[in-house]
Amino acid sequence: MTRRQFAGAGAAVMASRGAAQEKVALISIALDCEMSARYPTWEQTEWNYKKGDLDEAAKEYSVGAARRVAAAGGKMHFFVVGRVFEHPSVAWLEEILKLGHGVGNHTYDHVNVKATEVSQTQYRFARAPWLAHGTTATELIDRNIRMCAMAMNERLGVKPNGFRTPGGFPNGLKDRPDLQNMLLAQGYTWVSSLYPRHPVKADTGAPQPGELEAIPTVQESAQPFVYSSGLVELPMNPPSDVGTMRTGRWKLADFRKGVQAGLDWCIERGKVWDFLSHPSAIGVADPNFEIVDLIIDTVKRAGPRARLVRLDTIAKAHGAAV
Repeated sequence: MTRRQFAGAGAAVMASRGAAQEKVALISIALDCEMSARYPTWEQTEWNYKKGDLDEAAKEYSVGAARRVAAAGGKMHFFVVGRVFEHPSVAWLEEILKLGHGVGNHTYDHVNVKATEVSQTQYRFARAPWLAHGTTATELIDRNIRMCAMAMNERLGVKPNGFRTPGGFPNGLKDRPDLQNMLLAQGYTWVSSLYPRHPVKADTGAPQPGELEAIPTVQESAQPFVYSSGLVELPMNPPSDVGTMRTGRWKLADFRKGVQAGLDWCIERGKVWDFLSHPSAIGVADPNFEIVDLIIDTVKRAGPRARLVRLDTIAKAHGAAV
């Protein structure tokens, strides 16, 4: 073999290795630690005003999921509404951190970051406008994000690992470069704000024709990308628990089918899959961690083709400085 042939063969081997690495699916289980209206009973809507006032059941579910994923050799991510740091103990979050999982910022009051009026930012400020007296919506949102970071540093001694917007937007922050710059100015290099549309009819009790079949087809729309500002976007991948089991009132078995369909699509293609769930909701619908175990088992069966990771690992793979 000549030097040129040897070099060419070496380049081919490296290229094949690179291609193999590109096909590793990065899978993240992410829990938004907030209270969810309609849980644990359908009449419960007061949580809309107290999103960060996590009950013990939601905390226990979060820790239980963290232990399960860690025992399987994986990592996951949590996004915390800052008001929970007013609680006497944050031992549950301290354990999550010790297990090596990520804990990110979900604002202090679960505010709508795209709101243009103070009354639109959160139910709490619509009911008690004096809490935001003298501030604009932009100022309130900026302060709400900063307050969560301050509370996290005060109670846990760590900075937020990433930022997720309350609510997911079909276009992420593409239409809001001002919000991208706000996050960058606060030191965030990645955000999770995009959740693609997929059909789910309300209050049907089961998936309607075409709804389960649509879940794999929207996974491509939920792949990471970089905004022109340099901020990395890590979309949330359908299906979510509140979007299906609350809105559509699907049963756990139906939700399980949707999760499996989306996850399989991403693993087969070496894509990213960011599971969106809420311990206050899925903990009620799935107290035995069937969905978490399903994801763990599916990743295990995939062998070297899939990994259970924190979201900052995915962000780093897509250019974010973390």
